[in-house]
Amino acid sequence: MRVVMVNDCAFVGETLIKYLPAEFSVLHLKRSRRFFDKTFGIGWRIFRAKGDLYHVHYLLQDCYLALKFGKHPIIGHAHGSDLRRSLKHRVWGRIVRHNLKHCDGVLVSTPDIIDIAKEYRADAEYLPNPVDTSIFYPKPLKKRDEKRKVLIASDSNWSVKGTDLAVKALSRIRDEVNISIIKYGVDFDRTVALASSLDLHLNVLPKVPHNRVNEYYWSADVVIDQFKFGALGMASLEAIACGRPVVTYVSSEYPEYSDFPLKKLNTIDEIVDAIRDASQELWESEYNYLTKHHVPEEVAKCVGNVYAGLLGV
Repeated sequence: MRVVMVNDCAFVGETLIKYLPAEFSVLHLKRSRRFFDKTFGIGWRIFRAKGDLYHVHYLLQDCYLALKFGKHPIIGHAHGSDLRRSLKHRVWGRIVRHNLKHCDGVLVSTPDIIDIAKEYRADAEYLPNPVDTSIFYPKPLKKRDEKRKVLIASDSNWSVKGTDLAVKALSRIRDEVNISIIKYGVDFDRTVALASSLDLHLNVLPKVPHNRVNEYYWSADVVIDQFKFGALGMASLEAIACGRPVVTYVSSEYPEYSDFPLKKLNTIDEIVDAIRDASQELWESEYNYLTKHHVPEEVAKCVGNVYAGLLGV
């Protein structure tokens, strides 16, 4: 059976393709940074693509075009910002609502957006993000320095990720930590400026290809992710898979996270305490959660079942 996969988010699509059952062959249509490809090019390739089923990441223009071109059955895969923000936008909101109503199936990648999707599609399903364990796997901690090595792994985005909260918390324990941050995100310059104003030194790391991010995780003692929307991001999952305890905000209101050890971690004092307390025991609890819910073979098998259901096989 031939699947046409369009776009991607945090390499979820690539990981699914890698671990899908053998009976599915996949044509992956991805965007490049070139102007034509981001506009007319991707639309033309969607129009020409032939498959038994279509799986589109993000409920935005690519999904809308695929529907307009009569591509069915089609799965719309929401990844967060499309339902958290774009749905409220004056223009994009109409496109997202159209896609929610007209796709043959809807998947969502985090529990915080499932209720939003279900306002339009009662049959929307939560699909845990798969972690590529051939790239992200545990390695022993390096020899402990006098200061703990902390990696800020999420993109610098104050409104979505709360990177400013992370920096303010770390400034309280500046004498106890060495901090690295990856250079990406809309608020990166603001983040560096804030750290400087708090007399906090940040070791800036260049953005690298996805298959090399593991090196950054393995070089850290503790990894920090987001403190805003209460759902586990890919940075958290990949860091845990690499053997590092993660400090992030996970909301207790989502039953999908009932067995995740950290909850309600969104104030500066709570973040400070969590960084200080991050331990091998914390990582073991987080890793148990990961291996229960985010193993790529199991997630891909669930996707294969969704495909089979839509295709009537």
